[in-house]
Amino acid sequence: MATAKKTPAKKASQPKEATAILRADHKLVSDLFEQFEGTRSTPKKAKIVAQICKELTVHAQIEEEIFYPAVKAALKDKELVPEATVEHATLKDLIAQVQGVEPDGEMYDAKVKVMGEYVKHHVKEEQNEMFPKAKATKLDLMALGEQMLARKQELMAAQI
Repeated sequence: MATAKKTPAKKASQPKEATAILRADHKLVSDLFEQFEGTRSTPKKAKIVAQICKELTVHAQIEEEIFYPAVKAALKDKELVPEATVEHATLKDLIAQVQGVEPDGEMYDAKVKVMGEYVKHHVKEEQNEMFPKAKATKLDLMALGEQMLARKQELMAAQI
């Protein structure tokens, strides 16, 4: 009965421009944190956190490997990218504290909540400061986006 595959349509609708890809990731993770806040089910919490960790890990990696070096060079930046990189290190530490761990009460929930607040702060700085500055440069954000999407698909496949 299943005749049409939805995969090609989904790929066609994915953003291709670098900052649009990152904004879409930010929205997805924000929605996942909201889902976490709204659930009481331990198995559901574990599943949501696993997805958050996967999304954040891959997102941070494509930023660090592709987006940040390009932006740093284009802006001759000595502040925004280093600060974002330090924020990633803190996020990676929080991810390590909850990834693969069974939700076990208030400390687990607190770690996820703090991670969500930290991500919200990081996203705000990127979207309000770094992205507009990147768009104002001669960076080819479409080519950068294509490179990021290819790497993201590779990393997501490896995370399964």
